[in-house]
Amino acid sequence: MIKRTLEISREPAQLSVRYDQLLLKREGVLIGQAPCKDLGVVVVDHPQTTYTHSALAKLAECGAVLVVCGADHLPTAVLLPLADHSQVVWRLSDQLAAPRPLRKQLWRQLVVAKVRGQARNLTLGSSPRKRLFALAREVRSGDPANIEAQAAKIYWSNWLEGDEFRRDADAGGLNAFLNYGYAIARAALGRAIVSAGLHASIGLHHRNRSNAFCLADDLIEPFRPLVDGRVRDMHRQGYTELNQPAKAALLELLTTPLKLGSAAKQTKQSGPWMVMVHRLLASLVRCYAGEAKRLEIPVPCASEDSE
Repeated sequence: MIKRTLEISREPAQLSVRYDQLLLKREGVLIGQAPCKDLGVVVVDHPQTTYTHSALAKLAECGAVLVVCGADHLPTAVLLPLADHSQVVWRLSDQLAAPRPLRKQLWRQLVVAKVRGQARNLTLGSSPRKRLFALAREVRSGDPANIEAQAAKIYWSNWLEGDEFRRDADAGGLNAFLNYGYAIARAALGRAIVSAGLHASIGLHHRNRSNAFCLADDLIEPFRPLVDGRVRDMHRQGYTELNQPAKAALLELLTTPLKLGSAAKQTKQSGPWMVMVHRLLASLVRCYAGEAKRLEIPVPCASEDSE
């Protein structure tokens, strides 16, 4: 049975348990409930959420994982059940044992998807767009030629189609919009990684002792062009300040419909951003377990790969 993921983020809730049912209350009023045995992951992203000890104990007893998120919406702690045959333990074991050739091949797939996504953001039929598609075909295992950086130089020079722009993570203006959009995507991926039973600090390509989300920084790469496209649309619509309305517009990314990319054309499956993020993580789990060799990387539903 596929267990459910429960997320508490929009409004606070009081979590308790009765007759093996997890109860969600707000100001003493029952707003929802679910059998504890049906829950695989409970993600708490609202700072005013409260718990009873019995609720935490029952979730652990039933094999559920509790993920607590901080102010940046990224996981800050995880409560794992102490079970001899916990699925989380096996997945972490597979992740740690992933051979270097597999990690390099998966990184190649992510870079190819990112560069192709950048190409789709450029003018149809243009020379820069054609050049990026050509570069994507040149990416080898582990990207030893650093095609990712070569593509970025071409991409950002043409991103605004005639308007001058320089990508600088420390600058304001559109750079601040991009930073916020990437932060949203990174937080969503971080939570999905933990929900999938993987460890976010163990990356495929990124390695940094001070970075607890190396894997999120790997998996975010194909999603960056999606953020870029959204920010450019907002720029054209007249957004000039990263205020609350602008942030709300960027948060709509998480409801954007996506489809599986060319590597999985036959499936023709699509769904909201967050659903497809979980599909990506599920495919990564299968790769770690030796059951698959390709990631299911989502792309915009209206995307065209014409060169």
